[in-house]
Amino acid sequence: MAKPLYLCGLTAALLLAGCQAVNTTSGGAVGVERKQYMLGMLSSQEVNQMYAQSYQETLAEASSKGVLDKSSANAKRLRAITDRLIRQAPIFRPEAAQWQWEVNLIKSDELNANCGPGGKIIFYSGLMEKLKLSDDEIAAIMGHEMAHALREHSREAMSKAYTLGLAKQGAGALLGLGEGTMAIADAAVQYGLTLPNSRGNENEADLIGLELAARAGYNPNAAISLWHKMAQASNGAPPEFMSTHPSSGSRIAALQAAIPKVMPLYEQAKASR
Repeated sequence: MAKPLYLCGLTAALLLAGCQAVNTTSGGAVGVERKQYMLGMLSSQEVNQMYAQSYQETLAEASSKGVLDKSSANAKRLRAITDRLIRQAPIFRPEAAQWQWEVNLIKSDELNANCGPGGKIIFYSGLMEKLKLSDDEIAAIMGHEMAHALREHSREAMSKAYTLGLAKQGAGALLGLGEGTMAIADAAVQYGLTLPNSRGNENEADLIGLELAARAGYNPNAAISLWHKMAQASNGAPPEFMSTHPSSGSRIAALQAAIPKVMPLYEQAKASR
């Protein structure tokens, strides 16, 4: 068995070598500096196009059900807040200025929101209505979700899943086992685009989102009141889109520690407005 196991390790190493260490964003005042490993054969453009298609299908379905809200006061409010945040995104990632950003409100009781690759945003009305969110609190959620897209957390997860899947396929071939490459690719897409982010990624999104909101002139302290509301609304359990997020207590502590770093940015933005 020694030889096959050695070859399996070699296969995995060669596949990992196909990943490139990248800095998707600048560190900002909050200091998110972690290098990410992306599979070279999986480009940002490909992932963005993949998600854009899925996004349009979601909008079409919502429209057919009469729950796509384009004209209400809440929809207009959401767009205004998002536009201010989008203007700050190039500070972390210059090419984000060329992204085709979209934001849509779906009428649903869900406490949910997401920003997919390339800046495709969906926000559910339940968040705004059930939690009675202020503009600052909406900005805290939106900044967090936008940060996932800026950091390309979906592409990172897909790269990891695809690389490990191919390594497993190589090991299976060496050991006389078969596994379809298309099945691995499908699993990688599902892993990267539909499954929750890791806690480390959630922490990065919290920090970058905090700074995005502050730079856009939204009070960073709203992130604290938001998480208190989240905890109360969910009776201690996180809402669906927070299923793998850190506990409310540890998250609030991390945000409180970061707020002094971004408060000057908020004060500057508020003064300029």
